[in-house]
Amino acid sequence: MAHRLRPVGLEFVETAPVRLVFERETAAAPDAVFRALAEDVPGWPRWFSAVASARPTEGGREVRLRGGTRFEESVLVAKAPELYAYRVDLTNVPGPRAWIEEWRLFPAGTGTRVRMTFAVDGTAPFRFLFGLARAGTGRAFRNAVAALDRRLAG
Repeated sequence: MAHRLRPVGLEFVETAPVRLVFERETAAAPDAVFRALAEDVPGWPRWFSAVASARPTEGGREVRLRGGTRFEESVLVAKAPELYAYRVDLTNVPGPRAWIEEWRLFPAGTGTRVRMTFAVDGTAPFRFLFGLARAGTGRAFRNAVAALDRRLAG
């Protein structure tokens, strides 16, 4: 069953009831990381192991995770090479009411410091479970950025 989420703007990243923030550095330059995030949407499964498929849509993306979770998203900002953010508009996950994922890229020597923020609101059980998922989500993020770095180096 699909759940339509509240259409929030980028300011929600700072005001969301639940925020998970993760960072990792890469050797790749910010412009290369940005291109992989924003321009090579179908390439996400090659470096983000949780993603089974991703495809661009008119103004957004459609993403399927391994295990069957689906998202229809609207891209809010694609400002090369520093910011890529999208809002989840529709999902089969029960409980969320609003959801934004923001990727910020900062120069770090010749590489990039990648910061990803999950900003969500939802039912009390959803917020609780999302918070419990912090460790696993952080591990998935760090592994994905490491795999992206290897891919960009190759």
